[in-house]
Amino acid sequence: MKFRFRQFPKTHYFYPVKPLLVSPGPVFSPSRRLYPPAWKPYGLEAEPEANIPTFQHSLRGVGPTGQRPIGVRPLSSYHTTFYIALYKSMSRIYTMNTSVNTSDKKLYIAMVGLPARGKSTIASKLKENLAKDGVKTRIFNNGDLRRKLTKEDTSSPGFYDPENKHGLAIREKIALTNIARAKDFFGKGGQVAILDATNVSLRRRARIVQLFTDQPLLFIECINEDKEILKASVEKKVTLSEFKHLAREAAIQSFGQRINYYSTIYTPLKDERNFLKLDSLYNKISKEEITDDIPYYDRIRDFLVTDTVKNLFLVRHGETYFNLQNRIGGDSPLTENGKMQAKALARFFRRKEIPFVFTSQKRRTIRTAVPIKKLQKNCTIIPLKEFNEIDSGVCECMSYEEIREQMPHVYLARKEDKYHYIYPKGEGYISMKERVDRGIKKAIYLSGNSRNIMIIGHRAANRMILSHFLFRRKEDVPYIYVPQDKFYHIVATQYKKLFQLKRYDNHPPV
Repeated sequence: MKFRFRQFPKTHYFYPVKPLLVSPGPVFSPSRRLYPPAWKPYGLEAEPEANIPTFQHSLRGVGPTGQRPIGVRPLSSYHTTFYIALYKSMSRIYTMNTSVNTSDKKLYIAMVGLPARGKSTIASKLKENLAKDGVKTRIFNNGDLRRKLTKEDTSSPGFYDPENKHGLAIREKIALTNIARAKDFFGKGGQVAILDATNVSLRRRARIVQLFTDQPLLFIECINEDKEILKASVEKKVTLSEFKHLAREAAIQSFGQRINYYSTIYTPLKDERNFLKLDSLYNKISKEEITDDIPYYDRIRDFLVTDTVKNLFLVRHGETYFNLQNRIGGDSPLTENGKMQAKALARFFRRKEIPFVFTSQKRRTIRTAVPIKKLQKNCTIIPLKEFNEIDSGVCECMSYEEIREQMPHVYLARKEDKYHYIYPKGEGYISMKERVDRGIKKAIYLSGNSRNIMIIGHRAANRMILSHFLFRRKEDVPYIYVPQDKFYHIVATQYKKLFQLKRYDNHPPV
């Protein structure tokens, strides 16, 4: 390819763009806005040259005065030159870039699944993800609308009894209201409308299909049967305002009965034209059926299977007595220095909202988290067994020197291959990978769409967490640097990857 430059006034910028070596038709179609809108009526399109391979093309087209649009000039059969004047104004840059215009693409998304399966979290994250691409998206949540419009006691499980005709009529009215609002949203320039509701019955989904005939429709079913996660999700749900008049246990029982009622009418997706069945804990698509042309499908699918973390602060617990003695495992308490480290960590993050702090079940991680919770307005500490330190088996509570002297065969075998070595009656890096990965999935799931989360773990466990987000060769994982006076700031989204080691002691808060 050749690039040619010509002199323009100093008020313009210029950059070369490679000719597109693609097939003719939709890529060069004016409706896809490959060129500025002013050129659209003039039939600017690509036509294959007769004497070159079909995948190479030059540009043809003329303006109203018989001249070619500015910036495009055909050369030989094998070369094409683009002159593009990029104004200092960013709006002008967007007018003249080669991105595909998607303003005419619209999509309905209907969430499906029993309560507490992660539908609202996925809908919220999906909205933010699409917004980064300039796709105007809005969520229409039936529960939010119900709590806003009705004065009924909707916390009562009887309200969701399929035999309760009064409750059924109210829920149907709310569903139809949101469907109408979604259609109206498209009339006001919206592009993606997400119906966030259970939609578990065949009757409800048939009604949605019947009313959404003007644009493509995609169903996303969220599935999660992990009992521990469901228990935590229900406990989180009962903090909503509709349960404030109930005691915690009564609210949990009420919500559990609500789930049971929905289960009686639940029919999983099967015959719908376009759908995805998603394990919402493990970000795994178990089944998909796409019959129609679904706008934004590639980016939606990629998002659904990607671990998305806006800001994860990965911390190692404060200093313990075992750390001073170079001993492994056990459940040693924090030293006075370790307590000071925990307080310094809390002061460092006091101006940043940390709604969830995940720890292991060991007291050294929990005690490190307590000062943080005290300086936060609304913070929950959630211990997860998946973040426990590596189980050293017969070597628990021993020092490395004692292992070398008393169990030389263990010492030498582990030294030979630390990643694959498994302690007798214990575990190794390779065997703890599955549980640590599961812990990461749980933390992301339980934190919902929180902007910031924190994990306080151990040296080996944190190494495995880092290797989950940042590729390292297996043999190098056991040597990742995990200090006690610093933390890792991790951002992992489709648009940004960040791994930064920061010091928190004696430094201003972030």
